[in-house]
Amino acid sequence: MRKFLSAFVVFWLIWSVLSGFRMQDVLIGAVVSLVLSFVVSRYLSFSFDFRIFYKVFLFIVIYIPVFLYRMVLANLDMARRVLSPSIPLNPGFVKVKTKIKSKTGKLTLANSITLTPGTMSVEVDEETIYVHWVDVQGEEKEEYSKEISGSFENILGGIFR
Repeated sequence: MRKFLSAFVVFWLIWSVLSGFRMQDVLIGAVVSLVLSFVVSRYLSFSFDFRIFYKVFLFIVIYIPVFLYRMVLANLDMARRVLSPSIPLNPGFVKVKTKIKSKTGKLTLANSITLTPGTMSVEVDEETIYVHWVDVQGEEKEEYSKEISGSFENILGGIFR
């Protein structure tokens, strides 16, 4: 049943993208997709988890606004540092501990850190992301992690398990 539903969703999405979203096209696409899914589903070797739609929704509605907000704040901070050279800098490399186990989740977290001005992910291993930070704040790994990736990791941890 899962292969059948997966095939139906894939066929229907392809049909809709290629033919348009008028009501008659959507209905014809549904019928054609049902027939194709019935015929082909037993030969398919793929099926996907339908929780992906929920995860994509969370990513778009929750994560992207938080990321954009943090990026704007970091841009303003970097602009302030460039325009006021008297502001002291404390550059350095820090270890940011992460609880995310998924490779995709770690990649998303590392890229989010890099896209935020003032920080750049240099390396990722099993539990740590090494980050170059323009203004290192704090003394402990927990403080680094909270400051650099705290809000990102909380959201991504719920999406990428």
